[in-house]
Amino acid sequence: MSLTLSVLDQSIACAGRGEDHALRDTLDLSAHCEALGYHRFWVSEHHGLPTIVGSAPEILLAAIAARTQRIRLGSAGVMLPHYSAYKVAEQFRVLDALAPGRVDLGVGRAPGTDMRTAQLLNPQARHAAEDFPQQVHDLIQWTRSQRHQGALAHPLAPPDAQAGFERAPEVWVLGSSDYGAQLAAHFGLPYAFAYFFMDGQGVEQALGLYRQLYKPSDRHGRPQATICIWALAADSDEEAMHHARSRERWRIDRERGVLGPLQHPDGIAFTPDEQARLQGTRRRAFVGRAADVAERIRALAQELGLDEIVINTWAHDPAVRRRSYALLAREFGIG
Repeated sequence: MSLTLSVLDQSIACAGRGEDHALRDTLDLSAHCEALGYHRFWVSEHHGLPTIVGSAPEILLAAIAARTQRIRLGSAGVMLPHYSAYKVAEQFRVLDALAPGRVDLGVGRAPGTDMRTAQLLNPQARHAAEDFPQQVHDLIQWTRSQRHQGALAHPLAPPDAQAGFERAPEVWVLGSSDYGAQLAAHFGLPYAFAYFFMDGQGVEQALGLYRQLYKPSDRHGRPQATICIWALAADSDEEAMHHARSRERWRIDRERGVLGPLQHPDGIAFTPDEQARLQGTRRRAFVGRAADVAERIRALAQELGLDEIVINTWAHDPAVRRRSYALLAREFGIG
């Protein structure tokens, strides 16, 4: 089975380096992944976190657009309840003008932060998520030009809205539950499941509902689904497991409510209890020698009936991440 590979980068802060380094590393990685042959390069949105510092995907994507020529670029995603759907549509129509025909506008309902920070972004945050379906509907209207069957004929459209652009960003719904799957199916939109959030729990049911309930749209006549996994490939199992310790330490600490930058793997130790808790995660992880990781990815894609997988990789050393993406590109022959 031919499998398309894409990338999600979250601009991870690493101990010993400033947050600005994480953002610049995202820019460098986008060009690296384009050269390797990856299909998409997505960035995430989080706020008020000491680990994931990508808080403005629309700005980061503009910088990526200036550095790349071919790779699709997009948000995974814009947390829509924080914003006006019309403003988001304006931003991404500008991005689409800067990178014609290669912009994905992925949107999610989750806050991507704690509720205190969410209320700073939107004072109505506690109720904003209730309007998410209407926001997605409006976003589709705002992003499409008049060539898409008069889609901008919205009752609150400003006088110049009908002018439109020649193209439109591709809207995706992102999620890690049945809710997003059903919403994407209702609107006839592509759907991406955040497999890495909970080690894939619920993925079969979400994809099943999406395909079962899908209503073809003018732009997407059939379901288009992908999942985002966390993977780290290296030249040996030992090397991969060593570098994966940074994210494992982060996950254990997160469960205790302790968040911080990604730690260097050399200084990480786990208690016997923590080691036991990690065993299940390690059995499900896509971590190891490149050929073995690629085999597990292929098996999962076949099991779920997918022709595209999005890969997210954390490592304290940027060179380790680049090497991982390069090894997987070689295993799948995408270059």
